Amino acid sequence: MAAARDAASACSADSFQLRHLHLALSAHFGSAGSGHLQGCVRLELTCLRDRASEVVLDSHPSVKVEGAGLAPPGSRCGEGQGPQPGALRPLAFQSRPFASYGSALHVTLPEPLTCGDTVVLEIAYRAGSGPGVCWLTPEQTAGKQKPYMYTQGQAVLNRSFFPCFDTPAVKSTYSALIKVPEGFTAVMSAVTREKQKDNTFYFKMPLPIPSYLVALVVGDIVSAEVGPRSHVWAEPCLIEAAKKEYDGVIEEFLSTGEKLFGPYVWERYDVLFMPPSFPFGGMENPCITFVTPCLLAGDRSLADVIIHEISHSWFGNLVTNAHWGEFWLNEGFTMYAQRRITKEIYGAAYTCLEAATGRALLRQHMDNTGEDHPLNKLRVKIEPGVDPEDTYNETPYEKGYCFVSYLAHLVGDQKKFDAFLQAYVNQFKFQSITADEALEFYLNYFPELKKKGVDTIPGFEFDRWLNTPGWPPYLPDLSPGEELMKPAENLAELWASPDCDMQAIRAVDISTWKTFQVVYFLDKILAKSPLPDGNIEKMSAMYSKISKARNAELRLRWCQILLKNNHEAEFGKVKDFLHSQGKQKYTLPIYRGMVSGSEAAQALAVETFSATAPQLHVNVQNYVKKILGAKS
Repeated sequence: MAAARDAASACSADSFQLRHLHLALSAHFGSAGSGHLQGCVRLELTCLRDRASEVVLDSHPSVKVEGAGLAPPGSRCGEGQGPQPGALRPLAFQSRPFASYGSALHVTLPEPLTCGDTVVLEIAYRAGSGPGVCWLTPEQTAGKQKPYMYTQGQAVLNRSFFPCFDTPAVKSTYSALIKVPEGFTAVMSAVTREKQKDNTFYFKMPLPIPSYLVALVVGDIVSAEVGPRSHVWAEPCLIEAAKKEYDGVIEEFLSTGEKLFGPYVWERYDVLFMPPSFPFGGMENPCITFVTPCLLAGDRSLADVIIHEISHSWFGNLVTNAHWGEFWLNEGFTMYAQRRITKEIYGAAYTCLEAATGRALLRQHMDNTGEDHPLNKLRVKIEPGVDPEDTYNETPYEKGYCFVSYLAHLVGDQKKFDAFLQAYVNQFKFQSITADEALEFYLNYFPELKKKGVDTIPGFEFDRWLNTPGWPPYLPDLSPGEELMKPAENLAELWASPDCDMQAIRAVDISTWKTFQVVYFLDKILAKSPLPDGNIEKMSAMYSKISKARNAELRLRWCQILLKNNHEAEFGKVKDFLHSQGKQKYTLPIYRGMVSGSEAAQALAVETFSATAPQLHVNVQNYVKKILGAKS
């Protein structure tokens, strides 16, 4: 019944259980970054209440429904079968407005159903221009030769990919038949993938997942094996780099996760390197994580970024938030799991350093919004009509991490809390839950804590954690990170002082520092910028590891430092970085830095944007226009 409380969905999840979903689609590329999907979706439904007379699905104005019908009783959708249009009993349907991000498709049944009745509903449709289906021009890809198409379902975008029960409260198995043009390959978030004749691919996901995790890519892509249950996928021009970066790496992350949280149930764990215009860091689609090609640093220094996405295999994909107002259940637990895996592999000092950079992001976010902003609660009330997308911020990640850390702190024994996390996953796997259910399970699992009333300790009440905006009441101890933070802080001090002590600076060897330690150092340098005259030049010459880095996290910060110090001699590096990728998290801060910089920096912003706009995701284009417009 959790679905009934999802204000972001119009679907009739309270009246019908979705047992299986089947897509039969063909992909067609149009001109200049357009295209469409044509075909049908079949839904196997079981009625949950008497006198149900219609099925309501989440849809989108960009989805053109061409027909609806009931398949004959006992007919199965799935097993490699395409739609059989002749056998359908036509049904009346009507699309009605629902919210800015979608519509409601009402399908009238021929006669009211009784609880327990099963029906197979088929919707014929055409889609492609909606926000969940992205069509890239060849210029927006790495190879620059062929167009590319991908879907992005989270949070409520898959209703523009296919009419569905678009709420995380509903999970089902799915299968798909996808026909693609000659010379293209289809990949989906499914366990089984078979190439059939006529450029058609068959997919099967036998484990139940929510609609937002159904994902499709059609492009010129190839794969390479990097582990016993892992492949990397990428455009042909990137596949060697992807294989080199991830060969033998992923299995250690997976097996550490299994030791901590229980079996990895999704059979394969593949990584798909998206085209450079992909605006996100990663999307945890089951069996195949979509990631930015920025992770191909050339030296494996960002490989651990996918530990976050791997952690979603237990927290988010297996145990899922029942609605988007409880997003912290997906992300807070995943941040905790990510840092548990990191601690096992890289040790406490490195993990605390990484967590400190996360805490700084939370501080920055809360300073920007004001601590008492309603989005700075863990449990966000998403009012009808509010797009869950607009509630996205650092709070569910980092404040969520602090709350899970607080729950571990109350237990006081890491092994016992690890055992609880395994029990939690086992209890709620393949389900969607609310915070109340999670916390009730926690208190029942630790009866001695329940007896002590740990949920109502003044100042740390569970209710306060969930429902009061603001800074986390409890912060985990990050002091083990000091051994890595202190040297970075001291070195930044030396560079910032007017009488630059080069002897003391040369005595510090940063060649052994891991990425996050260098990042921490550069963040301190950026905060102290502009530095005394000539220091940036000296720094650039001394640390080629930084000034000539291929690592995107280092390039971002070096570009910001160059701009803040107006070091025009290296502005070419800023331009090169913006030409090489379109990730939102990297692109926007650099444009902000250019716009608030010197005239030369502002001119560079305008020039670079006019050259790179066509290769950026449309949302990122609009954000950059806003940044540039604020200046003009």
